[in-house]
Amino acid sequence: MRTSWWLPAAAAVLSALTFLVAKDGLTDDAYITLDYARNLAVHGEWALIPGHPANTATSPLHVAVLAFVTLLTRLSGSVHPVLALGVVNVGVSALLGWAWSRIRVPPAASVLGIALVLLNPLLLSALGMEVLLVAAMLVLLVAFADRPRVFGVLAGLTLLTRLDLVVFVVLIALSSAAVRRRLLPVTGWCVLVALPWFVFSWCYFGSAVPDTLVIKQLQRSFGGSGYLRTGLDLMWGTDPVAVLSFAPAELGVLLVLGVLVLRRRFDPFVALGLGALAYCVLYQLLHVPPYHWYFVPPVVALSTAAAGIAGRAPRLPRAGALALAGVLVLGYAPAFVRPLPWDAPPFFGNWASARDYARVGHELAARVGNTAVGAPGEIGTLAYFCDCTIVDGFSDPGLLAPQIRQRIAQASPVVAWLFRVNYTHFDWSRPPIPISSQLRWAPGPGPWQVCSGARGIGHFTLEPTR
Repeated sequence: MRTSWWLPAAAAVLSALTFLVAKDGLTDDAYITLDYARNLAVHGEWALIPGHPANTATSPLHVAVLAFVTLLTRLSGSVHPVLALGVVNVGVSALLGWAWSRIRVPPAASVLGIALVLLNPLLLSALGMEVLLVAAMLVLLVAFADRPRVFGVLAGLTLLTRLDLVVFVVLIALSSAAVRRRLLPVTGWCVLVALPWFVFSWCYFGSAVPDTLVIKQLQRSFGGSGYLRTGLDLMWGTDPVAVLSFAPAELGVLLVLGVLVLRRRFDPFVALGLGALAYCVLYQLLHVPPYHWYFVPPVVALSTAAAGIAGRAPRLPRAGALALAGVLVLGYAPAFVRPLPWDAPPFFGNWASARDYARVGHELAARVGNTAVGAPGEIGTLAYFCDCTIVDGFSDPGLLAPQIRQRIAQASPVVAWLFRVNYTHFDWSRPPIPISSQLRWAPGPGPWQVCSGARGIGHFTLEPTR
C-alpha cells in the first residue's frame, strides 16, 4: 500500500470511530460552535441565537466549514449539525493523515503521530470545537515548511482557525530556510487570506478579536489556579486519564530539548514543540480560566513533535522513542474502559450532561415560547436544543459594554490602548435584549433535576423577571 492514500484513510476511519464514542457527550462550548454553524447555514447569520449577530465564535474557519456541511445536510429536509460535525471531523482527520504522508519520516512515526492525537482523551473531550482543525493545520505547516507560497496560505488559514496559533506560525516560519528567504511573499499570502475576515469583524461586529477574550479574562481562574499550575496538576496528579493524556506532551518536551541541546538543530518539528511552550506562557499571561480545551493545542503540538523528532532520529534512538510513543498510545486505554458511547467525556466540567441539557432545552422552549430568557451561566447546549432567545454575553453583544470597559480599566496602558483600538467600531449604545424570565442552576435535588459527573446532582429553576 502507498503511504499517500492509506494514512489519510486510516486517520478518517479512526476519527469516525472516536466520533461515535464521543458525540453524545459533547461539552457546552462545543454546542456554541454548533449553534453558530446552524444559524449560519439556516439563517445566514453569524450568531449564537437567531436574529442577534454576535462575535463569540473563536474559530471562524471551523464555523464556516461546519456551516457549509450543515447546509448540505438540508438536502434531507432539515439541518443536522451533529452529523455535519462528524463529516467535518472525518475530513479534517483525513487531511491530518495526508499532511503526515508528505513528511519524510518512517510510516511508524506517522501512524503514531496520528494516533497520539486522534485517540488522546483530552482532545476527544473537546470534540466539536476546532481541536481537530488545529491539529491538522499545525501538521500542514510542518509538512509545507519547504513551500513558501503554500506555507503563507496555510499560515493565514491557521490564524482563521485560532488567532492564538500565531506563535506556532512565527516559530515554524523562522525554522524554515525556504520560508525565511521568501518572508515577504509568505507574509503577503498570509495577510491576503486572513486579513479580510478580521477587517470585516472589526467593522461589522465592532471587534477584530472574538469577544470571548474579554469574557474569559474577566472570569479569571477556577479556585485561584492559573493555567500553568492547573496543567502541572493534571500532568502530575492522581487521575490516571489526565496523567496519561499529558504524557506524550512530556515526551515531546524531552525530545525537543534533546535536539536543541545535543544536536543544536532548529527544524519545523522543534519549532512546533517550542511553539507549544510559548503558547503555554501566552495563556498564563492572558489570565484566562484553565478550561481543558486550552491545553489541547500545546499537547497536540508536543505529541506531534515527539513523533516527528523520533522518526528522524538515528536508528537505535528512533526505535526506542517510537516504542515509547506506542506505549503512550496504549496508555489512553483507561479513558475507554467505561460505558460507550460516553455520556460525558473524561475531561468535563459542565453543570449537566448533554442529555440532561437536551431535555431541559426542549422543555424550556415549550415554556418560554417567543420570549427571551436569561441563561444560567452555560448557554451552548441549552441554546441548541431550545432554539429560542436565550441570553448572556455569548449571545447578546448588548451585555458586553460594561465588561469591555471593566477590562480596559484593569489593563496596563499598552494593553488598554490595544483594546480601545480593537473596539473602535463597537456599538456602545446597543441595549441588551430584554428578558422576561431567568433560568438558574443550583446544586442539589430540585424540580428540574439534572446530573453531571463534575458537579453531581443539581437543578434548574425558571424565575420571572417582571
